Amino acid sequence: MRQFLSFFLVSLISFCTLSTCAESPTSSADYHEQLVLRPLPLSALLASFNFRSNITVSEFEAHNFRLFPRSLAQILQHAGTRELHLRFSSGRWDSESWGARPWDGAREGGTGVELWAWLEAETDDEADHKWLTLTNALSGLFCASLNFIDGTRTTRPVMSFQPEGDHPSLTEANTHLLFGVLPHEVVCTENLTPFLKLLPCKGKAGIASLLDGHKLFDSSWQSMAVDVRPICPAGGECVLQIELTIDMVLDIDRSKRPRDNPIPRPPPGHELPCNTSKPYHSHDTCFPADHEASQDWTLSQIFGKHMKGTCPLTDPAVPPVCLQVPNSRSVYVSDGVLEKKNLDRVSRCFEIRPDANFEMVLPSPSKDDQQATSLIVKPEAPLLYAERSFTGHGQERGGVQTILRNPSSDTEVEFIYMESLPWFMRIYLHTMSARIQGTKGDDNSVIQEVYYRPGVDRARGSQLEVRMRIPPASTVFLTYDFEKSILRYTEYPPDANRGFDVAAAVITILNKDEPKTGRFAAYNLRTTSLLCSLPTPDFSMPYNVIIFTSTAIALAFGGMFNIMVRRFVAADEGPELGLKLLKTKLKSRFAALFKKFGVGKAKGDQTKEAEPQPAVTE
Repeated sequence: MRQFLSFFLVSLISFCTLSTCAESPTSSADYHEQLVLRPLPLSALLASFNFRSNITVSEFEAHNFRLFPRSLAQILQHAGTRELHLRFSSGRWDSESWGARPWDGAREGGTGVELWAWLEAETDDEADHKWLTLTNALSGLFCASLNFIDGTRTTRPVMSFQPEGDHPSLTEANTHLLFGVLPHEVVCTENLTPFLKLLPCKGKAGIASLLDGHKLFDSSWQSMAVDVRPICPAGGECVLQIELTIDMVLDIDRSKRPRDNPIPRPPPGHELPCNTSKPYHSHDTCFPADHEASQDWTLSQIFGKHMKGTCPLTDPAVPPVCLQVPNSRSVYVSDGVLEKKNLDRVSRCFEIRPDANFEMVLPSPSKDDQQATSLIVKPEAPLLYAERSFTGHGQERGGVQTILRNPSSDTEVEFIYMESLPWFMRIYLHTMSARIQGTKGDDNSVIQEVYYRPGVDRARGSQLEVRMRIPPASTVFLTYDFEKSILRYTEYPPDANRGFDVAAAVITILNKDEPKTGRFAAYNLRTTSLLCSLPTPDFSMPYNVIIFTSTAIALAFGGMFNIMVRRFVAADEGPELGLKLLKTKLKSRFAALFKKFGVGKAKGDQTKEAEPQPAVTE
């Protein structure tokens, strides 16, 4: 009876709790999602997915997770993480054609995986221990190789990164910033699946229903970002904000290919859109034309399916889908969708019913349209162009050259250039130089400050941070030399002849309007990763040596074994039975051969004819 009453009371309390939760639902302002589509030149389309949710600090500490993913929150609590930034990226952003990066490069990472976080710890050893715990936990959560971010791939940036959130209760003494990168990591659909599980609707409704691994990883460039930061508004309670972002550049022509043609084939020559204004245009030479104005596509063609309504937990005040095209261009949407054109005349948003599928059609303008130029939104020019490559030759030494170009004609650019190099690339710091081209500037005034932390063999990598300033309309060539180390044969990967991946350089452009101690990052960008070829031994030689020695040992051992074990006797000393058996076998073999080739019959006939007759005597 007592057990029954206890069970009844527990059930009653649970029912009352559920009823209270039902009466006070989660505020819709705690979560919102939005998809922004922006056509780019050369048959490209930028799709930016953004998901954001908030949770108060009191609820976070009380383990009252509502829209915040519990799996990630427990990892942050256990590792003492105050702010987290994780990036999964692949491909290359073409700044020359596509212009400025989305989100001003704040949600972009280098090729592979990047992770940086602010950890609360008293000492460096404690921070390293928490960093190891964080990387191993995130490795299991996102099904990635983050557990390989060890001391050789971890640096402590000094000037490059600044926290995006508010940290009023932390000081520099007990806050440690650590940065790790895996440039060789391959981003695939195994990382997308746990990413979608962090969303409240799990990719079943809303804009997340458009995310498909086949389309995402078939794009020309893609980046997945996870950002967790505290936000403390003035006079309000601090909240912990998580922002999930996916950006990808889709090739419209490749995305529109029919399902019965899974292998992308180049179009015939007569169907290529060529720029006939070029002087070298001919029947066998084609320069691709910028046919952004003639782009035509549908949402189902780009993503392979319709959008399944909206997530019921999202904020209804935030439109789920926005399209950045001029208002003069025609756009067709599904029934029941409300279109709102913004005042900037280059974007429009759509309000969608929660229970209705959404489809959008962007037709190509007619050929008679005289305002074709007004149907194109020119991409913004970035604040800085950056290219990085290797110089030199041979397997012993080399060099790195970074070309930094300021496109502005009246504004100088100040930025911080950071490189995280592996320990087997030993920098000659005295060879670092900056050369200006394009203006009459002083080469010595380009480099403002240098922070260099040399690497330790098999313990930590090299860290280089340079504060630079580029005058308007000029180009700077930053170069330095390095020496290549020889690794142990057990430290080479299976594809050693391919080379070793070197992480992309991180460039943080400073905002002069903000003080140096505040949030000064105005623009971020990453260079391309590099492939360093180290002195590699001939790994076929061990196999050749093994085969040669095995053959020699087999011959020597076989001969010695035969001499020691085998007994040699003369033919007449053997047993008589054995000789009889040998004669019988030989006789049968010869008889079979004679019979096969007809030798025995001819020989028998000749013998019979040549046989002399018996003499008759009287």
